[in-house]
Amino acid sequence: MKNIAIIGSTGSIGANALKVIEANPDRYRVVALAAGKNIDLLLKQIEQFRPLGAAVLDDALAEDLRGRFTDRFGTQIFVGTEGVVHAATMGEVDTVISAISGAAGLAPTYAAIEAGKNIALANKETMVMAGPLIMRNAKRQGVSIVPIDSEHSAILQSLQGHHREDLRRIILTASGGPFLDWSFEAMKGVTPRQALKHPKWRMGKKITIDSATLMNKGLEAIEAKWLFDLAIDQISILIHPQSIVHSMVEYKDGSIIAHLSQTY
Repeated sequence: MKNIAIIGSTGSIGANALKVIEANPDRYRVVALAAGKNIDLLLKQIEQFRPLGAAVLDDALAEDLRGRFTDRFGTQIFVGTEGVVHAATMGEVDTVISAISGAAGLAPTYAAIEAGKNIALANKETMVMAGPLIMRNAKRQGVSIVPIDSEHSAILQSLQGHHREDLRRIILTASGGPFLDWSFEAMKGVTPRQALKHPKWRMGKKITIDSATLMNKGLEAIEAKWLFDLAIDQISILIHPQSIVHSMVEYKDGSIIAHLSQTY
């Protein structure tokens, strides 16, 4: 039985992780949740999974949440960055799913590693901001960092059973976003509303904008460098609008292992 804390439980990755936990109650237990402002969904998650603790952004949200369930679930409510860190480092937790968006993921992920928790990582900013520190401390603490977002999970799976010295490069794929076929002149009139219409994925606003500008792929390249101990020139990016191949690994003999999955 793995005892799980989910940092970013109301986002797409957090919500999907809870579906996996729901389907495997004999293997996983939710100990703590942390969310942003979507306390309506957080309340439903608390009611279903009965975690020991849950964290929200500020005191107003915490009071609103407490008022709604009036302690009938026995869940403690934590507040702010300190509250999220507390949720990630509770003694009962052994694995932290780090799925919160943006720079906010660094502090709880770092604290969880220092507390000896294994990390299921879906927050690329943690590695972009502090990759060497994170990997060094994880090694020192003897904890694992397993990527669970699609591209880096695909790389991890494509590396299984192969010698690392045989690796030539990894290939990250990118959909190209909503403006792939637009002319330079048309791009001058782009609006935020248009940038938020991703052709393949339904995601949060930040990552959708990062995808439209391809900034997200730059962040993923940096993340891959630290996660897999690569030189930056061992990382290639390929535009793949069909979004079926999530990542590929090329070996020195010219063979390529790819991870494919149909989009839904």
